[in-house]
Amino acid sequence: MDKEMRNIITHIRQSLSWKLSLGILLMAIPIFILSIGFLFIHSRDKVKKEATKYAASMVNTTMQQITRFMDIVETATDVNDWEVTANLDPDSILAISRGIVMLNGHIDGCSISTEPNIFPKYGRNFSAYTVREADTITTVIEEPYEYFEKVWYKKPHLLGKPCWVVYYDESDSLALTLDGMIASYSKPLYNKNKHFVGIISTDLSLIRLSKVITSEMPYEGSYFMMTGSDGNYLVHPDSTQLFVKTIYTDANPRENADIFALGHEMTTGKTGSMSVRINGEQCLVSYQAVPGTDWSLALVCPEWSILRSYNRLNYIIAPLFIIGLILVLLFSSVTVAHAILPLNKLTGNLQRIAAGHYDEQIPRSPRRDVVSQLQNSFASMQESLKDHVDEIRQMNEESLRRNEELVHTSELAKASSQQKTLFIQNVSHQVRTPLNIIMGFAQVLKEAKDLMPDEEARSVTDMMRHNAMLLNRMVLMLSDCSARGVTLELYASKEEEVSCVEVAQESIDQVRGNYPNFDFRLTVDLPDDFYITTNRHYLLISVRELLNNAANYSTGGYAWLRVTEYLSKVRFIVQDEGPGIPKEESDRMFEMFTKVNDLSEGLGLGLALTKRHIQNLGGSVYIDESYTEGCRMVIELPKVK
Repeated sequence: MDKEMRNIITHIRQSLSWKLSLGILLMAIPIFILSIGFLFIHSRDKVKKEATKYAASMVNTTMQQITRFMDIVETATDVNDWEVTANLDPDSILAISRGIVMLNGHIDGCSISTEPNIFPKYGRNFSAYTVREADTITTVIEEPYEYFEKVWYKKPHLLGKPCWVVYYDESDSLALTLDGMIASYSKPLYNKNKHFVGIISTDLSLIRLSKVITSEMPYEGSYFMMTGSDGNYLVHPDSTQLFVKTIYTDANPRENADIFALGHEMTTGKTGSMSVRINGEQCLVSYQAVPGTDWSLALVCPEWSILRSYNRLNYIIAPLFIIGLILVLLFSSVTVAHAILPLNKLTGNLQRIAAGHYDEQIPRSPRRDVVSQLQNSFASMQESLKDHVDEIRQMNEESLRRNEELVHTSELAKASSQQKTLFIQNVSHQVRTPLNIIMGFAQVLKEAKDLMPDEEARSVTDMMRHNAMLLNRMVLMLSDCSARGVTLELYASKEEEVSCVEVAQESIDQVRGNYPNFDFRLTVDLPDDFYITTNRHYLLISVRELLNNAANYSTGGYAWLRVTEYLSKVRFIVQDEGPGIPKEESDRMFEMFTKVNDLSEGLGLGLALTKRHIQNLGGSVYIDESYTEGCRMVIELPKVK
């Protein structure tokens, strides 16, 4: 026997697979124990958390049922109190009291009680009361008693507003609830002179309410309880504690601090959950304040009931633990047997790399034997090769990207150079033409001034003045175009109250000096005293530029400026008859150095500068494409900034 044991030990020492398998098993045992222990602890916490959520959900659902009952009582009371004060006589009060109970199946009673001597015929007291007993509804005039000191009468009278009260009917003559417990919604009544005349009180059976909320419990041994403002029990499975004991009655401040903490949370109207030891049992208590009252509802769930299914797992885990260790030993022995023969896989990887698949990943081995060292060496070589190939690929991609950027930059530079050349040529042409005209006419005036008729001399001077103004306009445009440092603050710093009528008239007057024979028409749909806050200088320049364009390109001999309102904006509309601007060119016309055609007069800056000025003033300028008989340009500015 000893010899066989020695042979087995020798075999295990010489077998790498068995040595590794036993090592894995020895490692797996503490891992299993720790994992199962962690699983147990985590599962226990998870079960408690789920139970807490479930209990809170049950409390919330039950609270909705209670709130629905209370809403029915409150609504029935609120919709009938005016009828009592409007028909303040005994017969009407009896009928209203009966109608409230008869029409609302969840209401168990209704009393309407008046102040002393309201009805002398009935003496000092008068109280009509209706009660539901099984399927019978009874309405009576109560026997005289001092109900003025009852909590359902006194509390709303003192507060001057409706409130919920719970009281104990000592006589229990109507047998509404267990031990005479009644929840009542009481509301003070006032006549048309705002004088207090009595109380309407609608009753809800707490025993019936208790049956409703305890009809379905989430766990065995769980129950609902409801407490009042001082912690007294309003609903409890032990009926002997109702209205007699509080949540603190049998608790010791030192030993049952958790019960006192729970009582404080509930009596202060808070919502939450906590673990409390009640009657020697650890319980989960979920609580929530009842809206509109000083009551609090709580669901008490014993912890043993919550964890019952969880505790049964102990009888399942132990056999699974043993079976798991056996399976680990079996699977590890098979796995190790295959793990010591990785050369075939390594050979296949190397063949794929030799075939050109450089992305083939050779796995690294964490062991230190010869095979693993060989495998790791090939893996390092393959990673280096892959990194080198990736670097070459990245360099090629980067070179290609830079070449594309250089081509794009070269094209932009070429286009910029062409645009610069065209602009200089255009400026030279546009400036040279009016200068030649001015210089030519100046020479004519110098040589033939005395021989020239006055009318012809005036025509010459007008032509010189017109071209001088054109030259001045181009110089101002070039200066304005180069002023890229103009900011919104500069526009805003010179804002003032501007008359739209004056701007329109002044724009026409200034442009008419350049085109004395052109017909400028003005229509203003605004009052003379209509003002907006804007920069007058840039608005005047913008309107004047549109009028200049209309005069240049109009073939109808007129341009029409119209000033009008549109919603919260003011519009300056310039319209002419002529070739207009093609739709496909309308957006491009607001770019710098753009003209309808290269032979037309101007530098191609007018509309671009106008757009810049109007946008900086908070408005917009656009071409009205719906107008097809020429060109219609629109400037829109806000009436109020």
